[in-house]
Amino acid sequence: MLERTSTVQRYARGLTAAVVTVVTLILAANAGPARAQVPDPIREQAQHTTHQHS
Repeated sequence: MLERTSTVQRYARGLTAAVVTVVTLILAANAGPARAQVPDPIREQAQHTTHQHS
């Protein structure tokens, strides 16, 4: 027959599962491929022309 687990053990297991889930989701979100930072000459030129002050 199965033994009844205490309330503290159940909460500890639930908290552990929640922490593992959050850590897994954070690691999965950061595991994607890195995007290269390629400068866009058209956008840079537009920023330089619109932000010039007299």
